Amino acid sequence: MAGSIRRIMEKAYRNVLSNPREAAFARKMQRIFRQSEKRRRAVRDTEGIDIPPFLISSMATTCNLNCKGCYARSNGIAALQGAPSKPTLEPARWKAIFTEAAGLGINFSLLAGGEPLTRRDILEQVALVKDMIFPVFTNGTLIGKSYLEFFRDNLNMVPVISIEGTAIGTDARRGAGVFERALKSMAMLREEKLFFGTSITVTTENYIQVTSTEFIETLRDLGCKIVFYVEYVPVEPGTEHLAFQDRHVKEMESLLEERRSSFGDIIFLSFPGDEKALGGCLASGRGFFHIAPDGSAEPCPFSPFSDCNVAQTGVLNALKSPLFQKIRSAHALGWEHTGGCTLWEHRDEVQSLLH
Repeated sequence: MAGSIRRIMEKAYRNVLSNPREAAFARKMQRIFRQSEKRRRAVRDTEGIDIPPFLISSMATTCNLNCKGCYARSNGIAALQGAPSKPTLEPARWKAIFTEAAGLGINFSLLAGGEPLTRRDILEQVALVKDMIFPVFTNGTLIGKSYLEFFRDNLNMVPVISIEGTAIGTDARRGAGVFERALKSMAMLREEKLFFGTSITVTTENYIQVTSTEFIETLRDLGCKIVFYVEYVPVEPGTEHLAFQDRHVKEMESLLEERRSSFGDIIFLSFPGDEKALGGCLASGRGFFHIAPDGSAEPCPFSPFSDCNVAQTGVLNALKSPLFQKIRSAHALGWEHTGGCTLWEHRDEVQSLLH
């Protein structure tokens, strides 16, 4: 994983050479990430535990959209604006968590929700942790002049706009006009010469279209520098047919290998598909873990079970939690990614480990 992160940063640096400000930032982060590798090794030597390179943090509990099949709404993280929602940590507490994480050598935290841009107060505190990069997964509808200034002033906050491919697919899932608004946000980010990306939920129905050469050329024209493909997890009954099986995973791997060769100016990441090349499921601290809005340390966003709270124990002690250790041991016994999410497939067994 450390090698993969180095290659990603090298590619990111090459992709922004025409923008001196972004290039200087990418070069600086390359130096910081080399130091982070040393920090992770030092912790492993002294504490006997591996530190993951990244986190996923659901720091917002509200959202201005009501997307079909939203895992955050299905597991109780997100609520519509104005509706009762779960408690979330104070902005200063999020900053403290990520300050510790950076000190341990963690390079990234993906910021999710809910809609992260509804919590500007948290984002402003998180942005002060300059030794980490924070991809901000947003629906893009709230980006305007104020947020353009925020992203311009804080290059470690990287907007990642979620779409479903076409206008028809996006609006069908997210609401009328959302696709057009997302494209407008991309145009504004490109005009500001900011590094940004897109996130696409892939299903058995759309993965051919959203990995096509024509579609990726469109993304490149829009200015996208990084593309996250996130495999659909069937959180709604009756949608199981949309989830990948083993043959889809293999075909997706082949398609992305071709696209990585053809599009040298775009970074492609697949979740959890890329886990196969890294030895299987990366959750529970093996490669990352999930922090819920209230600070609960969970194996991953699709496995909302916890036996400790990061705000109380700290990041290092959360990695030592009995639940995480049991899941890592279970992984060693054969819990592998065969299509869809490993921990989702084993959710009853994960829950039983709590007892």
